[in-house]
Amino acid sequence: MSITLLLFLGVAFQLGRTAAQTTVTVNAATTYQVIDGFGFSEAFGFGSGVENAPAAQQTQALNYMFSTTEGAGMTILRNRVAAAPYDTIEPNNPGSPSATPTYSSIGDDSSQVRIIASPAAMFWSKNARAMGVKYIYADAWSAPGFMKTNGDYINGGYLCGVTGESCSSGDWRQAFANYLVQYLQDYKSQGINVDFIGFLNEPELATSYDSMLSNGTQAASFIPILHAAIQNAGLSTGVTCCDAEGWNAQVNFTQQIISAGAEQYLSRITSHWYTSRGKSPINTSLRVWETEYADLDDAFSTTWYSSGAFNEGLTWAKLIYQGLVDCKLSAFLYWIGAQSDSNAAGLVTLTGSGSSTQVTASASLWAFAMFSRYIRPDAVRIGTSGSPSNTQVAAFKNTDGSIVTVMINSGASSQSVSLGSGSATSAKAYYMDNSVSSPTGLSINLSGGSIGATLPPYSVVTFVTSTSSETGTAVVQHWGQCGGQGWTGSTVCASPYTCEVSNPYYSQCL
Repeated sequence: MSITLLLFLGVAFQLGRTAAQTTVTVNAATTYQVIDGFGFSEAFGFGSGVENAPAAQQTQALNYMFSTTEGAGMTILRNRVAAAPYDTIEPNNPGSPSATPTYSSIGDDSSQVRIIASPAAMFWSKNARAMGVKYIYADAWSAPGFMKTNGDYINGGYLCGVTGESCSSGDWRQAFANYLVQYLQDYKSQGINVDFIGFLNEPELATSYDSMLSNGTQAASFIPILHAAIQNAGLSTGVTCCDAEGWNAQVNFTQQIISAGAEQYLSRITSHWYTSRGKSPINTSLRVWETEYADLDDAFSTTWYSSGAFNEGLTWAKLIYQGLVDCKLSAFLYWIGAQSDSNAAGLVTLTGSGSSTQVTASASLWAFAMFSRYIRPDAVRIGTSGSPSNTQVAAFKNTDGSIVTVMINSGASSQSVSLGSGSATSAKAYYMDNSVSSPTGLSINLSGGSIGATLPPYSVVTFVTSTSSETGTAVVQHWGQCGGQGWTGSTVCASPYTCEVSNPYYSQCL
């Protein structure tokens, strides 16, 4: 199946000249990576402001993060596995790697689990799952200090026993693997399945907060041990590595892991984008996630486009595109989702207190929404060819058969678009630019299976199209969305799951 998009560039007419015409073809037969989703973290208790907010404001913040009609429709939540003695599940040294550890209750795990009403009602993890999050990813910034060469959970240090690093107390690799399995089992006891677990965070850095050093070869000497411990515990959680601070470092780590024969034990490759952004794919057979990136320094901003600053919405739309297309990422995550009095490091900020609390979405959140609302988990990026100047085009096919085409017009002129192959039976378009405060329906003309519309200047426009042969034929997998206010996808769940209502905005296959 292919869809042809005819774009008429907004150039000035001159005597005897007509506007140039560019044809963009979307080809569903050409496929690239599977999309796992988009997400954020509430590590270090950043989400406590939402947890403690009045009910109306709490609901608004959650909707901003997870709703596919009111918010970004995020589908990945990244949790932190704490290592500090005051909040880890193993605060005390058992005496040796082979000694029986004493684990503490996971408690509320800095609001990442948090029982707020009953044993069946958790806060971030439970609400995230109920509102459409498909993947919960837990990542350990460090092992407990007594398992490391420096004896501390901060300031770097290596896990005792990895390649080239030994401790007088012994080899703690198996003990660390058991510790992470205990964390997974604790979450499972709360009704939360952790889909992926990582054991490093920015392992190039020794910081004054949780940190542990490693290179790819050292990571490879632990990965099979962790994989086996998870398997032996009867869990299905996949192992990830390595959440490097920058893309270039992760390229090197991945090659070292492959050279050591440990890639087979991993489920995902993970990287941050701080010291270097991705410009091309990592050489691996695994799906790759960008798991943390944000504007850490600038003020919180609701500006879509002004000068192309780091905290503007259009800037982040182009970065997401760069990740999905240039690097073939399967997931793109921001650092913080929602927090009180946030700067640009958060996508949503809460200001004030009590009933006067204000919940505000950044323009960066709406940049995510232009992708994550419409490109759902297990979608596949498909081929496109041709594009006008100043316009980036990417297309994706959802499991329900719908085609999502995202166009980013970075130019100062609007462009008329004719999208169609004569086969579209339904179509919607949404846009984000300086004239609107959140994604808004764009006026289109559907006639004879083709769609006509105009791309505003400095905008993102997302088209969702389907044909009669696709409508209603898809089967939604476990945890997938199958209904809710504004839902237009399939309502049929794969056996043995059924479509259950979580709230008016979201039903999922459980």
